[in-house]
Amino acid sequence: MRHRLNINGQDREVNVLGDTPLLWVLRDALDLVGTKYGCGIGQCGACTVHVDGQPTRACQLPVSAVGARAITTIEGLSPVAGQPAHPVQQAWMRLDVPQCGYCQAGQIMAAAALLRDTPQPTDADIDAALGGHLCRCGAYLRIRAAVHLAAKMAAKMAPTPP
Repeated sequence: MRHRLNINGQDREVNVLGDTPLLWVLRDALDLVGTKYGCGIGQCGACTVHVDGQPTRACQLPVSAVGARAITTIEGLSPVAGQPAHPVQQAWMRLDVPQCGYCQAGQIMAAAALLRDTPQPTDADIDAALGGHLCRCGAYLRIRAAVHLAAKMAAKMAPTPP
């Protein structure tokens, strides 16, 4: 069955069964392997992508339910290819957040959505937004610090009103 998807701003067509989880469409059919398989039951957050801007567990979303909604993966998080990385990605690199790195794509996608909606989050905001994301290495304090740094970086990059 053919499905037309808007992924990272590009229309893509895949031929998969309608009940195929979006995670496997991204990884296997489109070779977008930044989105990770963690648990397969939506509990760990490793597979988080944005669907119409909302953090969504790709392992739980059948491709037939996506429709015309816009999907953003970790590969498409930067605003323009070849431009600087998203502030969250820059902060992650600057603070050397990942240890094994497996959960980081999902954590970064959740953090980017948080900062879009809450530009200056508190620790409680961060904990609530990323609370469902599991990190095997326990890098939670560095993750929180990186979100705060990304918020500062994004504020400096924001256009100044005239």
